[in-house]
Amino acid sequence: MCSDLMNLGRDIDTLKKYGVDWLHVDVMDGHFVPNLTFGPDFIKAMHRHADMPLDIHLMVTDPEQVLAAIDLREGDILSCHVELDRSYEALAAEVHSKGAKFGLAINPETAPEALKPHIGLFETVTVMTVHPGYAGGKMVEGIMEKVGVVRKWLDANGCQDVAISVDGSVSCERAQYMGSLGASIFVGGTAGIYRKGMQLEDTIPAFRKAISE
Repeated sequence: MCSDLMNLGRDIDTLKKYGVDWLHVDVMDGHFVPNLTFGPDFIKAMHRHADMPLDIHLMVTDPEQVLAAIDLREGDILSCHVELDRSYEALAAEVHSKGAKFGLAINPETAPEALKPHIGLFETVTVMTVHPGYAGGKMVEGIMEKVGVVRKWLDANGCQDVAISVDGSVSCERAQYMGSLGASIFVGGTAGIYRKGMQLEDTIPAFRKAISE
């Protein structure tokens, strides 16, 4: 969503060259969140251009509709929101049958206890550090500490192998701090690698250095 959409192929090539692990794709339907972004055709085009795995973040009310229209690849991640308050057994099984990982995302106001009905289904938890819907959102005050709370909750509930992703206004300094609290996947948006007046060739190595220290 932060890329130069008129030159997306070029941006993807640059992201790959400088060591980005996943391409994070925000799918929004105008219902679960007010914004509209990318859909299945866009995801298919990215799959055609890039051999890198996709980290597909569904901010939609009907994730099955999206999943039915895309072909997940081995190594991809597909994340849905726990706030939908529904069963994810069938959808997670479909994702896993493709060799992909299933994840759950939790909004800033959502407690980690909301994950409990879905234990055993997910490999990642995305802690939203902004209110979802738009690029460039302001980080919620005090939200970084939630990463540690979620990590402790996961470990206490037999989910030690579940990875925590952080998404929203993740700068180098914030990524480094949240890494110390238990995050291991970092979505580099406008605060991370798409920084105004700077080039991906410079921001990606700086971001990777921050999360590896």
